[in-house]
Amino acid sequence: MNQSLDGYVDHMAFGPSATLFRHFIEEAREQTGSLYGRHVYDLMRYWDADDPEWDADRRAFADAWRAQRKWVVSRLSPSVGPNTVLIGGDLERAVRHLKAAHEGEIEVAGPDLANSLTTLGLIDEYRIYLHPVVLGRGTPYFAGPRPPLRLVAHDRIDDDVIRLKYVPL
Repeated sequence: MNQSLDGYVDHMAFGPSATLFRHFIEEAREQTGSLYGRHVYDLMRYWDADDPEWDADRRAFADAWRAQRKWVVSRLSPSVGPNTVLIGGDLERAVRHLKAAHEGEIEVAGPDLANSLTTLGLIDEYRIYLHPVVLGRGTPYFAGPRPPLRLVAHDRIDDDVIRLKYVPL
């Protein structure tokens, strides 16, 4: 998740540089799939339709995103696109089943969903892409209590963004 220095997530306030965007293309290609909250999934549906003005990187990300398995958590029954399954009901049981049934990394997209999964103890690793932006308000990355975390890795992705990897203790 992209985060401001003061702990907020806002895709409209700041976005990835070209270098970070290419990093996300590779991440999307390597992941087993992505687990979305409904609001973030609705934003990501942008990648379902081709745009003739996209450059090669945007086409590459769209291809990787479309090929990826996606699961959407929602109490409602929104329409979902290709390679996408709607998850309702018992979130804990559904996510435990996904983790048992699929090898590899399943990305969690959306701070509200991440908060719910944190409460359930179902996140194995947090990846925070820290941007040099101070927002002062918005949706916090960590909206509630979180477990004690241990830093296991950090690296510079581009000139301004650092990726921090934490695991729960």
